[in-house]
Amino acid sequence: MSKPWLVDDGLWELVEPLLPVPPRRFRNPGRRRLPDRLCLQGVLYVLHTGIGWEHLPQELGFGSGMTCWRRLRDWNEAGVWQRLHRLLLAELRAANRIDWSRAVVDSSHGPGAKRGPQTGPSPVDRGRPGSKHHLITDGAGILLAVILTGGNVHDVTQLLPLLDAVPPVRGKRGRPRRRPDTLFADRAYDSEPHREALRQRGITPFIARRGTPHGSGLGTVRWVVERSNSWLHQFRRLRTRWERRADIHEAFLALACALICYRRLNSF
Repeated sequence: MSKPWLVDDGLWELVEPLLPVPPRRFRNPGRRRLPDRLCLQGVLYVLHTGIGWEHLPQELGFGSGMTCWRRLRDWNEAGVWQRLHRLLLAELRAANRIDWSRAVVDSSHGPGAKRGPQTGPSPVDRGRPGSKHHLITDGAGILLAVILTGGNVHDVTQLLPLLDAVPPVRGKRGRPRRRPDTLFADRAYDSEPHREALRQRGITPFIARRGTPHGSGLGTVRWVVERSNSWLHQFRRLRTRWERRADIHEAFLALACALICYRRLNSF
C-alpha cells in the first residue's frame, strides 16, 4: 500500500538544509529530541489523512501529535516551506517546466470547523464559517502562490495580491522572473480597474465579462487551475479548515504546494 507521508531521500535532501538548528541545552537537556525527519512524516500523515493531532498513531514512530504540531509551527515561522517552494520552482524553471506565457487564477471554498482569523460567513454555504484558497498557476497548472482569506472575501480583491505573492523564481541566468505574459480568469474577476492595473504591469488580461453568455472559450486554458485545486484537495487536511490559527493552515497550504511541485519535478 502506498504511504505518501513517508519522506523519501530526495525530498529530505531538499528539506534538511532549510530546517533551523535547535539550540543545544547543556544544563537539564531532558529527553532526546525526536528526529526532524520523523516529525515531518507525522506532519505529512496529518496533511494527507486529515486525522486530528491527538490521534496521530505513535506506533509509526512519529512521536506525539503535539510534538509534530510544534515542529510545524516553528518551521513555518522560520519560513521553511516558503523557501522549499521557491527552491522547487527554481528547479522547475531550470528544467523549462514553467510556462510563463500565461497564468491562471481561481479560488475554492472550504468549510471551517472553527472560527478564527481569515474565516468568514460563506455566501455559498448558508453563512457558515469557512475560508477560501486563492490560487495562481502557470500555464501548466504549477502552483505559483496561494493566499488564505475568509469565505466572504470577493475573488477580485485578491487578484493583485496573488500576483504580488508570486516569488522571484530563479533557475536560469539573469534576473529572476515573477510576472507572466498573460493572465486568464473567470467572471468573478471582471473589473476594468484591475484590467488596467494588469496592463500597467505588462500583463495582458483575458478575463470573462459578467452578463455575457457562457462559452467564452477561456475554459480551454483555465482548466489547469481547476486541476490544481483538485491536487490541493487531495490533501484531506485542506478540505476542511480544522485549525483556529490561520498560520497553521497556511503552513499546510505552503507545504502542500511544495509537495505538488516536487511531484511534478519528478514526474517528467
